[in-house]
Amino acid sequence: MGLVGVAISPCQPSVSGVRRGQGGAGPSGLGQLQQEIVACRACPRLVAWREEVATTRKAAFRNEEYWGRPLPGFGDPEASIVIVGLAPAAHGANRTGRMFTGDRSGDWLFASLHRTGLANQPTSRSRDDGLHLHDVWVTAAVRCAPPANRPTPDERDQCLPFLRRELDLLTSMRVIVALGQFGYDVVCRAIGVTRRPHFGHGVEAAASDGRTLICSYHPSQQNTFTGRLTEPMLDAVFRRALELVAT
Repeated sequence: MGLVGVAISPCQPSVSGVRRGQGGAGPSGLGQLQQEIVACRACPRLVAWREEVATTRKAAFRNEEYWGRPLPGFGDPEASIVIVGLAPAAHGANRTGRMFTGDRSGDWLFASLHRTGLANQPTSRSRDDGLHLHDVWVTAAVRCAPPANRPTPDERDQCLPFLRRELDLLTSMRVIVALGQFGYDVVCRAIGVTRRPHFGHGVEAAASDGRTLICSYHPSQQNTFTGRLTEPMLDAVFRRALELVAT
């Protein structure tokens, strides 16, 4: 599998690190989609919020330049495993320009991917930190940081075509890991899961085309600080995904 760990650069709106000649996963496929995502201004509330946060900034990051735009997915374009979160964090991915990068949820996610052999390092701090994902692509249901981390139904629906196109372009995908109830509901709509079991950690659902959806509690501080989600629980989800890919 290819190794890609770099999201779009704010100065170079293209897929960095994707090898040419991969058909839909190359610049004419994922690259075109990612440019459209970064340029999107469809939701006035989200545009206003992401740009306000990027301007006012958090005191701890006052000397940093925030990304302040929608977030494309990143990882291995030949990935068998796709991870779908909720939305970028205001002072995490909205700051750094890469999904799950620069916040506590990302600390948990990439540490688990590293423990299970799916990432070359356990941390994700910036777009140029050397992170490479092995057979994994990371994306989200909503591409802009929402106020209070709560997108509206209309904002969710505006982003859904981006996710559908992205999943179609990831032609090697066999397993999707949905982080949280919100991500699970959106993925079910995106891939056409009609017999939908109740959300729960480790619950699995099958799409009509044979792909498998695995649920996980979101690695938010609300879940990790309370012990609702533990490191072994998150690792078990990715080990299960690897088992399904290997069969």
